[in-house]
Amino acid sequence: MRASPRTVDEYIAGFAPDVQEVLKRIRYTVQAAAPEAEETISYRMPAFKLNGTLVYFAAFNKHIGLYPPVRGDEKLMRDVAPYAGAKGNLQFPLDKPIPYELIRRIVKARVHQKRG
Repeated sequence: MRASPRTVDEYIAGFAPDVQEVLKRIRYTVQAAAPEAEETISYRMPAFKLNGTLVYFAAFNKHIGLYPPVRGDEKLMRDVAPYAGAKGNLQFPLDKPIPYELIRRIVKARVHQKRG
């Protein structure tokens, strides 16, 4: 088991170059959609906080996970349905194009929820 990363840069550096590029682009997508969110490591994965946890993301062998589950926006929930895992968390397969625009929409929806 790897040591717990202290920063998002450390987390990303622990993966193969192709996965690093995906993680960097997800990080950028979240930062652009929620520039006021604070970046941190929580539960050994990258997280962004804004009035509590906004989103987490993590790399696994065959997919990128995005947490927490999407709730409250029917259209967005339909759009993320193909990526929903067993507990509603999202799984983006690494062997398919990553839906960065969908990730941006998720983050924007979470920002809206957090500002409620």
